[in-house]
Amino acid sequence: MSEQENFQAPDLLSGLDVEQRLAAETLRGPLCILAGAGTGKTRAITHRIAHGVHTGVYNPTSVLALTFTTRAASEMRTRLRLLGAPGVQTRTFHAAALRQLQYFWPQSIGGTLPNLVEHKAPLIAESARRLRISSDRAMVRDLASEIEWAKVSMHSPESYAKVASSRDLPNGLEAVSMARIFQTYEELKDDRSVIDFEDVLLLTSAILEDNEKVAANVRSQYRHFVVDEYQDVSPLQQRLLDLWLGGRDELCVVGDASQTIYSFTGAKPDYLLNFGAKYPEATVVKLVRDYRSTPEVVNLANKVLSTRRIETSMPDPTVTWPEPLELIAQRDHGPSPEFFEAADDEQEAAEVAQRIKALLKNGQDVSEIAVLYRTNGQSQAFEQALTARGISYVMRGAERFFSRREVKEGMLALRAALNVAGDQPVSQLVRDVLASHGYAPEAPTGSTGAVRQRWESLSALVRLADDLVASRGAQGDQVTLRDVVKELEDRAATQHAPTLDGVTLASFHAAKGLEWDVVFLAGLSDGLVPITYAKDQAGYDEERRLLYVGITRARIHLYLSWSLARTPGGRAHRYPSRFLDGIKSVRQASSRQQAPVRRKPQKLTPLVCAGCGSFLTTAKERKLKRCSSCPAAYDEALFESLRSWRAAVAQSNSVPAFVIFTDATLMAIAEHRPSTLPQLAKISGVGRSKIERYGEAMLAVLAEYAG
Repeated sequence: MSEQENFQAPDLLSGLDVEQRLAAETLRGPLCILAGAGTGKTRAITHRIAHGVHTGVYNPTSVLALTFTTRAASEMRTRLRLLGAPGVQTRTFHAAALRQLQYFWPQSIGGTLPNLVEHKAPLIAESARRLRISSDRAMVRDLASEIEWAKVSMHSPESYAKVASSRDLPNGLEAVSMARIFQTYEELKDDRSVIDFEDVLLLTSAILEDNEKVAANVRSQYRHFVVDEYQDVSPLQQRLLDLWLGGRDELCVVGDASQTIYSFTGAKPDYLLNFGAKYPEATVVKLVRDYRSTPEVVNLANKVLSTRRIETSMPDPTVTWPEPLELIAQRDHGPSPEFFEAADDEQEAAEVAQRIKALLKNGQDVSEIAVLYRTNGQSQAFEQALTARGISYVMRGAERFFSRREVKEGMLALRAALNVAGDQPVSQLVRDVLASHGYAPEAPTGSTGAVRQRWESLSALVRLADDLVASRGAQGDQVTLRDVVKELEDRAATQHAPTLDGVTLASFHAAKGLEWDVVFLAGLSDGLVPITYAKDQAGYDEERRLLYVGITRARIHLYLSWSLARTPGGRAHRYPSRFLDGIKSVRQASSRQQAPVRRKPQKLTPLVCAGCGSFLTTAKERKLKRCSSCPAAYDEALFESLRSWRAAVAQSNSVPAFVIFTDATLMAIAEHRPSTLPQLAKISGVGRSKIERYGEAMLAVLAEYAG
C-alpha cells in the first residue's frame, strides 16, 4: 500500500454522517444497512467499498456489487471509478449470472450456450394457441408475468400446478390451464434451444450446485458481496447469492422494507427482515437522515406509513407490517405539498400541465419535473395536455432506449456514414445523417405516442454527440464520428441510456430509484391507489408503500391530485385514495382556461368520518357518516328492534328485507333516532316514497322503544 493510498483513505469518510461512516468503516463480516428513501445509501456503500480498497482490506476484483437495474449498476460503477476503485465488479444479478454462465457452460455442460430470448411474448402466444386458449396482447403479457413469478419462486410446471389454485390467474384461467401453458412454454424453449432471463439464474445456480470445481472457482474470484435494494430479492436470487457465498459471511445488504413494491414479481422483504436471525453477529446500521427532500415532503411520507390501518373487511393475521424507518429531513424548509381535486381526468391533466407551464415560466428545469401515476394507461391524458401547451415530455418505463427501432436505425446510419464522412463538424454531421430518419431541430407539432418518441430518441442521440464534443473538446481532444459511434456502442452494451430532455411521465414502479425537484402524483383515487385488484391486506399494504415511494421521489415541490369522474360529464363516483385519510383537506382544482364542465354542479368536498376525520369511501360509510374503523354510535337494541319490524313488513309484502330499508339505513336511523317525519327524511336512504309507505310506522317503532 502506497503512501498516496494511505492518505486517501481518511478522505473517503470525511464527508459522511455518523451512520454512513459507521457503515463505511464496517468492512468485515455481515452488515445490514436499513436505509430510508433519500438517506444516501449509494454514497454509504460506494465509500465503504472504496475505503476497503484503499486500506487494502479488499482486492477490487474480488468485490461483487449487485443491483437490480443497469442504470443503478452504471451509476455505482461511475461513483467507484471517481473514488479510485475502478476494478470493482458492479452488475445486476442477471448480468453477473450470464457472464458466469457463458464462461463455465462449455466446461460444465459442453457445446454452445443456447441463445437468450429477450421477449417471451411470441413463445407464450404460441403456447396458448397450441392449447387452443385464446389470448390477446394484454393476456400474453399477464401470462408472461405469471410464468416469471413461478420461475423466480423456484416452481417447475409440476410444482406450480399445486400452488396455482391459490393465485389470481390471468383472465380467470383455471390452474390446470395455466400450468399447461407454463409446461408448453418450457417445451417450446427446449425445442428451439433458447433460454429466458430466469433460466440464466436457474442454470447458473444448477452449475454451482452440481460442479464443485466451478463453485470453488467463482468463490475464489469473489470474496466480498454487496447487495443493493435487498428488499426486492426473489427466492431464486437469494439461492444464487447463497451459492456465491458458499457459507461465508462477507456480505453487506442494503434495503428498506417500506419500499417493497415488487411482490408481484416474486420479491420478498423477508430476507432483509430476517437478516439478523440468519447472521446473529451482523452489524445493523440505520440510515434515517433524508438529504433528498424538504421537511414538508418528508413529513408527508412519514405520515402515509404511520397512518396505515387494518382493512376491517379483510383482516389477515398472517400479514406483518414492519416498523417503518422514520425519516429526519436535513434540507431547508420548502413549500407545503399541494392537494387538488378535479372534475374529471381531462381537467386533472389540464391542471397539471398548466402548473408545469407556470413552473417553466419561473425558470424550473423541464428535466426536473415528473408526473407519476399508478398505471401506464393513465399517461395518454397527460401526453395530450402537455403537447397542447408545447411542453416536451419523455416516457419512462416503456421500451429500453437502445432497443427502440429508431435508435437502432440511427446507430446503423451513423456507422454506415463512417466510410463517407468528410471534414464536416461532427455535431452537424450527426444531425445531417439522422435528419433522413426523422430528426428535426424542433419537436413535431401536436404529436404524441410513437411519433413523439421517435423524435425524442433521435434528439437524444444528437445531444449525446454534442455532449461528447463538448467534454472531449474541453480536454483538447478532437472528436470524430467514429468516437461518437463507439460511445453509443459502449452505452448500448451496458444499457446506459442518455438523458432525455422533457417532463418525465412514468408509473410509480418505473420511478423507483429516481428523483426530481418537482413531482406530480396524479390519479390518487380509490380504485387506482389502491388499485382495484388489491384484494387483501398484503395487497393494500403494498399499494400504500407504492404511494410512499412516489412521495419520496420529490425534492422540493409535491402535488397530489385526483379526479371525481373518468370523462367530462361523466358520473362523479370516485373518491380520494383512502391512503390520504387524515393527511390533508381537499381543494377543488382551478378551472382557469378550462372549458365549462357539461354536468350538474357537484359538491366536490367528500364526506369525512365524524370520529377520526378520514375520508368516507363506501356508500355504507357515507350513510353512517363514520368509517368502518370507528365504533358504532347507535343503540344496538334499537337496531335489532328496527330489523324485526322490517322483517315483518317484508314478509307481509312478499319482498326482500333490503327493499324496505338497508341495514346501513337502519343503523343511521338507530343512531340519529328521529322523532318527526322531516327528521326521518333527512337520513340517507329514506326517500319520499318510503316516507309515505313506512314513515309513520317507523316513528311508532322509535316511540315505542323510547317509551
